[in-house]
Amino acid sequence: MNHWIFKSEPSCYSIDDLQRDGIEMWDGVRNYQVRNMMRDLMRVGDRVLFYHSNAGVGTGVVGQMEIVREAYPDPTQFDPNSEHPDPKSDPENPRWLCVDVRLVEKFPRTLTLQQIKSDPAFASMQLVKKGNRLSILPITKAQYQRMKKLVHRGRS
Repeated sequence: MNHWIFKSEPSCYSIDDLQRDGIEMWDGVRNYQVRNMMRDLMRVGDRVLFYHSNAGVGTGVVGQMEIVREAYPDPTQFDPNSEHPDPKSDPENPRWLCVDVRLVEKFPRTLTLQQIKSDPAFASMQLVKKGNRLSILPITKAQYQRMKKLVHRGRS
């Protein structure tokens, strides 16, 4: 099993949206490196931390998801009315992929980017490195477990 962080701006798609939807297609990825991770590494049952990006003081890890469907062609690439069309993508050989995710848990509070940056256990994470702009990042099992522990600390 692999572990991931999926980032989304809450104004685009939030943990509350996923809670309402239950299962959702994680679409709109337009980066080859991330596309390749979806295609080659993501499997049903992989655990994912949902990260709200560009959310001011609310930026951080807000919940947990799991992958429930492996990579398949992202239909938004062929829809000119979508937010992520790609007129150069060929339906016979689609360029972009997506996976389906299911909400496991909305966390009782946000594990903020500041808290993540201040914990030495996360010093090697791509998330805290300058210049990292990927919307999906692999993380280790230990990092995943540490984040879950921190978000639940003090919870009765």
